[in-house]
Amino acid sequence: MFEIDLANAIFIFCLAVGGGLLLLTVVLDDVIGGMFGALHIGIHVGGVALMPPLLGFVAMFGIGGLIGTQIFKLDTGGASILGGVAGAIGFGLVFGMFSVLRRSEGAEAFSLNDLVGQTGRVSVAIPARRYGSVFVNYAGASHNLTATSDVDVAPGSSVKVTGVAGTNVIVEPVAR
Repeated sequence: MFEIDLANAIFIFCLAVGGGLLLLTVVLDDVIGGMFGALHIGIHVGGVALMPPLLGFVAMFGIGGLIGTQIFKLDTGGASILGGVAGAIGFGLVFGMFSVLRRSEGAEAFSLNDLVGQTGRVSVAIPARRYGSVFVNYAGASHNLTATSDVDVAPGSSVKVTGVAGTNVIVEPVAR
């Protein structure tokens, strides 16, 4: 059966605390992230907050230690080494998953001024000095924007963003 001596109690504690806080971090990311942001606590490595991978390490350390003592019948030192290896793997897995999640959230916020100089394609005709719609690719995503121009621009035409007017972009046709 399962023995609960001091070493196992520590491994169980690490598993429960690390796993529980990691789960809370995943579920309540915005709340917890905002709380740490308000306290000015936040170390980011490669765009990923360091807290989730550390919690992954602690949880996997607990799992590795329990596997070491219960399955492989290792002493506390050997189980701790196995826990450390499992923790390092857990750190890497959680870091990798959070990196993928951060990248999949889409492009970072941008201002319309960032689009000046970018090219796009008209999706809804733009009458002279009136409004239409353009698709502009920026930061790996296509953005549908309201646009104005000094000349008539037909749908499907290539345009270049030359400026910003409020929440709209100013475009001009690109000569082919």
